[in-house]
Amino acid sequence: MPSATIRLTDEELQLIKSHAKAQRRSVSDVIRLAILDLIEDEYDLALFKQAKEEYISDPVTFSHDEMMHRYSDDDESL
Repeated sequence: MPSATIRLTDEELQLIKSHAKAQRRSVSDVIRLAILDLIEDEYDLALFKQAKEEYISDPVTFSHDEMMHRYSDDDESL
């Protein structure tokens, strides 16, 4: 598995080590999970902004019942 190097202050490293110990995880796992969570959050925010822009340009909404009717499977034989 590839590895990467990051530069941290002594205080940052100690904070991460303390957190890792409290979570019963390795420092590597804590850093990897934090980075992946950040990437996921940024991706989700980008999708939200895109959906918001689409809604602003065409503010049509449907109720849950309307969506269920629209996308229900009328052919029970499938």
